[in-house]
Amino acid sequence: MSTLPSLSTWALNIAPSPTLAVDAKAKSLIAAGEDVCGFAAGEPDFDTPAHIKDAAIKALRDGKTKYAPTPGIPPLRDAIAQKYTEFYQIPTQAAQVVVSPGGKFSCYLTILATCSAGDEVIIPAPFWVSYPEMVKLAGATPVQILATDATGFKLTPAMLEAAITPRSKLLILNSPSNPTGAVYTLAELEALTTVAVKHNLYIMSDEIYEHLLYDGVKHVSPASFSAEARERTIIVSGFAKTFAMTGWRLGTIVAPATIAKAVGELQSQMTSNATTFAQWGALAAYTEKEKTQAALDEMLVAFDRRRKFLHTALNKIPGVSCVLSQGAFYLFPNIASFGIDDLKFCERLLAEHKVAAVHGSAFGAQGFMRISYATSDAILAKGVERLAKFCASL
Repeated sequence: MSTLPSLSTWALNIAPSPTLAVDAKAKSLIAAGEDVCGFAAGEPDFDTPAHIKDAAIKALRDGKTKYAPTPGIPPLRDAIAQKYTEFYQIPTQAAQVVVSPGGKFSCYLTILATCSAGDEVIIPAPFWVSYPEMVKLAGATPVQILATDATGFKLTPAMLEAAITPRSKLLILNSPSNPTGAVYTLAELEALTTVAVKHNLYIMSDEIYEHLLYDGVKHVSPASFSAEARERTIIVSGFAKTFAMTGWRLGTIVAPATIAKAVGELQSQMTSNATTFAQWGALAAYTEKEKTQAALDEMLVAFDRRRKFLHTALNKIPGVSCVLSQGAFYLFPNIASFGIDDLKFCERLLAEHKVAAVHGSAFGAQGFMRISYATSDAILAKGVERLAKFCASL
């Protein structure tokens, strides 16, 4: 029998998502009857707001089940453009908007549209696990810069300057951050944007957690600073986190018209369009604003309560230190004092105490772990108690 051809270099070299892997393992244990406290999933434990579901159901009943324009249905693109123009004072036309099958795919399309083989993409760490793999799938080279809890997990202009080479093409920024919950201030973000403009870099600004903010913090986009910043900034966002719509797979891209056109053309060959009736459901998030805000407010109250409880509880555990997040629904405690590899730490935590969390090295930061507080108060309390017992045993 002849030997089959090998798989592609892309398939052989891609790393599976660590966050999805841990969440899948936790869910399999739960399905087997184990009492697992799941802190791994980046997924709100709330249901999608009823008015959004109702709009999608109506779209199905009205026969909106056919192909849609590749960049998205016109009313949704208009609503997104209006949001950025009015809410963030970033002048935006519908032609600059692309709706894609998920925020993850929006990130990948952005990288594909801007980067080629030999280009370097600067990725501040801790980073969302998929960024480096997406860069490699585009044939480009990820360049990681570690920003620890000593700088609040934030990249500084000096760190950025030191990483730039003649091959640098794209800077990825994520604020609020997954996995740390860190949020750049206006001054911090403007300083980084100034460096990017100076060196003629594109900026992919991942703003998927833009509405999940605490302590009066305000969201800022690099595109808001100047015309020069706007012409090189691609804003990636979506509906998954803010509206508890992770399974709907709807992401958004707002970019200069030339890049938006390129993204749309790539998408036309890869997926055609995002699910048509799902887009009509998402439109309700904009057209029924009072209901949307009420649902978001309910989530924010719960997330803020859990954030504060978890932060206090973690810092009471000897050997654990944790910076208070200002956005998203994660905390990123430092567990380096235990002298154990963070992957081994999380593997033992799950095996011995049935607590699922993701090791920090998956996000480019050894000695940390990511805990999602997008779960119930009861599970948080139980899980932290188990974590404290585990730490005491080390």
